Amino acid sequence: MAEALKNVYDVPFINGLATQLCEAWDGFEEARFLGLIWTDDWEDSPLKTRMRIITRALGRCLPERYSDALEILYRFDQTCKGLPYLIFPDFVEQFGQAPEDWDVSMRALARFTRGSSSEFAVRPFLIRDPERMMQQMRRWAEDDDEHLRRLASEGCRPRLPWGQALVMFKQDPSPIIPVLELLREDDSLYVRKSVANNLNDIVKDHPELVKELAARWFGVHPHTDWIIRHGCRTLIRRDDPQTLALFGYSAEQEGLAAAAALTLSHNEAAIGDQIELAYELRVREGEAVRVRVEYAISFVKSSGRSTDKRFLLSDRTVEGGARLSGKRKHSWADLSTRKHYPGSHRIRLLVNGTPVAEAQLNLLPQAEVRGEQA
Repeated sequence: MAEALKNVYDVPFINGLATQLCEAWDGFEEARFLGLIWTDDWEDSPLKTRMRIITRALGRCLPERYSDALEILYRFDQTCKGLPYLIFPDFVEQFGQAPEDWDVSMRALARFTRGSSSEFAVRPFLIRDPERMMQQMRRWAEDDDEHLRRLASEGCRPRLPWGQALVMFKQDPSPIIPVLELLREDDSLYVRKSVANNLNDIVKDHPELVKELAARWFGVHPHTDWIIRHGCRTLIRRDDPQTLALFGYSAEQEGLAAAAALTLSHNEAAIGDQIELAYELRVREGEAVRVRVEYAISFVKSSGRSTDKRFLLSDRTVEGGARLSGKRKHSWADLSTRKHYPGSHRIRLLVNGTPVAEAQLNLLPQAEVRGEQA
């Protein structure tokens, strides 16, 4: 089983952080700091709760004056890289929102995002003063540092995973667009991925806006085309005709697959098992065509109803009469984003969104493992 993400904040990390703080400031009270962290609630606390416990302990043990506390962190933050050091921008979020600290906090967020990410910490500033903060985001969007340009986009995503939702941008995303305009030809894939994810967030509430942007941006620059293609992935999964046409998918609904088959290595499995899917299809004769091959599973929910989720198998242009085939392993283990429930699960093979073959899998409770599974 994979290590729980919260365990990035383990004993070696906390002790190492305490050592760094002691070396950076003679006045640091190591025992007090550790006592504030190792409480009865620590073991059961998830990742973001552990992060906040550490941040608040820092607030109690560093100098009371905010700028003085930052100066101590600045003495060693350049060696601090990766997910655990979200604690530094979180410190800015917790203790740097006073109006008189604005400039100091903006410099701190810019500095800390280079080692970890300030994408979560900027959001309370956006909610408090969206106009001023978006002016800052536009400045970051023109910075030479890719980490700051990425922050300009990632920080204002309306639906950032793990982040506080930006309700005002879900209702009206227009303030975001000038930032994305500045980044739409960015040389950094790190930045382009964020721009695409921002567009995909906007699609959930304002699909027509993203479709208008896609039509206007497409075909101007290869980097922009990549962003649009990934930013419109939800529209593609919805089989939106305008979007499919923009990316060159065939408008044919019937007869695109002259023949198709979908088979499963097992027709019965238990939660936690893995099965193999195999598919074959033959494209109709005639001119070349772009096809998107997916399989969709109707997952049974706790209510007994089913919800579809698609998984990509192939996406390419093929000649008329081409034969496509492949295999894919699929795990039925529970995830943080998806819990499985027993019942009959319909699995369909889709070509450009049209079902062309299907199979059924009976999913059993985890305890009812029947026979050797793949």
